[in-house]
Amino acid sequence: MRFTLVDLSVFRHVVEAGSITQGAAQAHLALGAASTRIRNLEQTFATALLVRHRQGVVPTQAGRLLLQHARTILRQTERLEEDLGVYAGGFAGQIKVLSNTNALTEFLPEALSSFLSAHPRISVDLEERLSDEIVGLIAEGVGDLGIIASTVDAADLETYRFRTDRFVLVVAPDHPLAARTEIAFAQILDYDVVGLDRASALQRFLAHKAARAGRPLRLRVQLRSFDAVCRLVECKVGIGIVPQTTAQRARRTMAISAVALSDPWAVRDMTICVRRLAELPVYARQLVAHLRKPAEAGEDQRGISTQ
Repeated sequence: MRFTLVDLSVFRHVVEAGSITQGAAQAHLALGAASTRIRNLEQTFATALLVRHRQGVVPTQAGRLLLQHARTILRQTERLEEDLGVYAGGFAGQIKVLSNTNALTEFLPEALSSFLSAHPRISVDLEERLSDEIVGLIAEGVGDLGIIASTVDAADLETYRFRTDRFVLVVAPDHPLAARTEIAFAQILDYDVVGLDRASALQRFLAHKAARAGRPLRLRVQLRSFDAVCRLVECKVGIGIVPQTTAQRARRTMAISAVALSDPWAVRDMTICVRRLAELPVYARQLVAHLRKPAEAGEDQRGISTQ
């Protein structure tokens, strides 16, 4: 068979992106070169691998089968390069981590910093996704491990406790809602909201919850971080929803009040998920063990006060 690892990598990027143009960009190839490689694969296997339409591409049944094999072959090749990289003086390995917004902003920075300091030859590729997306991607082998909300069905994945936090409403001290001790998400939809970028996993989640309540989310300002959300709330631009840990930290330097959300989804038990822990490279297993340490020691964020 006349195809290369580059051909398989391009095909994987194209299918995962749902677009030849975007897949080519992710593979760092010109569009024409990527299209040629896809056509060569189809000629090699004498079958159509993609269905092309205006919105992009989707794999045929044969394409889905090729994608499964491509991921396996490329993952094994990466393992080979990483294992031998120790002798060549390069990185000993790279770990692909998929995380929801809360874990990515509040807990992973410190955890990854300490891990990477102790393992200077390891690199981490960190990507933000919705929890339900992460489950599917980990099952497909797109990432090594994921951090998800425990309310999401992890299907056949192996799971381990990570952290617990909760979302709270933050408002200016003189806001009408500041006197409340607890409030339901549906009750805040009459107010302007300061939030994260619409593309962020959390903002998509909140927009979905608002739509389920039959109301639009009045997103007035879009920002890049929870700390920036708190700062704009302090300036009375609107109200915001942030992790409780963020609100507690921000209240040390900002004039804001935190109000508990009564919705069950506001409490966020976060979980580490992997396909099979025993099948991960040793350095990825070490990261999982490192991330689990606080949970195993009994640390829990539920008791943090909002007042």
